[in-house]
Amino acid sequence: MSKFLNLSRAAKLIGVPRAILQQYVKEGRLESFDGMISTESLLAAFPESKFEEDPVFERITRIKEESFGKRIRERILPDREVLSARLYEQSRELADYRRHLERYHAIVVEAQEKLRVISSARPEVADLAKWLDHELGEALVTEAPDALDAMENYLRIVSAHVRIEPSGREYFVDGADTLLEAALRAGIAFNYGCSGGNCGLCKARLVSGETRQVRHQDYILSEAEKRSGFILACCHTAVNDIVIEALEAGQPEDIPVQEIEVKVKSVEQVGAISRITLQTPRSSRLRFLAGQSVYLFDQEYPIASCPCDDRNLEFHVLPNDVLSRLQKGETVLLQGPYGKFVLNERSGREPLFIASETGFAPIKSLIEHAMALDIYSAIMLIRTSHDGYLSNLCRAWESALDNFDYVETEEIHAALPDLAARDVYLAGPAAFVEEMKKSLMAKGLPASQLFTPSGA
Repeated sequence: MSKFLNLSRAAKLIGVPRAILQQYVKEGRLESFDGMISTESLLAAFPESKFEEDPVFERITRIKEESFGKRIRERILPDREVLSARLYEQSRELADYRRHLERYHAIVVEAQEKLRVISSARPEVADLAKWLDHELGEALVTEAPDALDAMENYLRIVSAHVRIEPSGREYFVDGADTLLEAALRAGIAFNYGCSGGNCGLCKARLVSGETRQVRHQDYILSEAEKRSGFILACCHTAVNDIVIEALEAGQPEDIPVQEIEVKVKSVEQVGAISRITLQTPRSSRLRFLAGQSVYLFDQEYPIASCPCDDRNLEFHVLPNDVLSRLQKGETVLLQGPYGKFVLNERSGREPLFIASETGFAPIKSLIEHAMALDIYSAIMLIRTSHDGYLSNLCRAWESALDNFDYVETEEIHAALPDLAARDVYLAGPAAFVEEMKKSLMAKGLPASQLFTPSGA
């Protein structure tokens, strides 16, 4: 029997962005009933999916391991108490279904007996009794299980669905993540401060569902807040599917400037570029939006990593830059974030990223954020070929993601797609940006659809 799933759960099962399913529904290639999609129609639309051989996490493991610096397999399962609670919930549902099924079966068997008693006097009743015998026999024949239904039941154990009000955003809590960690991985700019249970800025009100505290917290909620269902998102996880009320940062202005002493975690040479990773203290992480910059040594540097990892901050600099001379373990004062070079998430247009040289740093942050958001059906990156450092990473993105295209060329204009339905994010040396900006606008791209780090 086919099962109906919401769009987010269906997209997670298939392993494609939610936007692709929305596009399929719009084009009539996928049937939708009150916002729900049947497992039968999903399998018809994606017949190549092999769920027994291709688990939902396997398709994205490579890209997430490289992009987010996490060993995915280590966090697939939640902690024992949460896992036990989810298994109990499913066992309770199974027992409830079994009880109803046994009751319905008993009713049918009783109806069969009554029909047999009266069928001798009424031929039409005899026909009804035969039909009922036949249909009951057909119903009891063991059929192959619905692969999507089985996978969805498995996913309910390892992940829980979260809906945020009033924004309506949705995301999943996988494995041992807290509500805050999972929101950041999903590209949601959740309001928070310390992320360690001390400041209380990540307070959220539980509207429905069940959560469990999995981290220690020093911040004390008032009795009134507890009665109203408030929790700290950095210390709680979802036991089952939940709805919460929480604040999000909608604009760069919503995030305060922070000063943090960070340590040099690594300095790596990647082609002609130095790749520096700075690490914040556990109790003082940098809250920022993808595409923003910070000041180090009174110079502005774009962050190359995404906000999903707010502790390990990546930067790309030329070999003669002051950052490239840092040694592992050194301490640096960081100030930020700054800038408005962020994704226009609500435009409804697909993103096109164009980068040259170290302009790839903020573009990389934006792309990782766009992938985490899971709202785009077509993401494209064009880079100049002479500075293709980390090009293997870009090719891995293209290989792992159905909605990502990568072009490395000196003929950028020849590679441009139709710009009408695109937001263009452009970064690189000043001369390159200025030239590309003039060219793109000459091709009819409105200024409202063009974004650069300077905002010019």
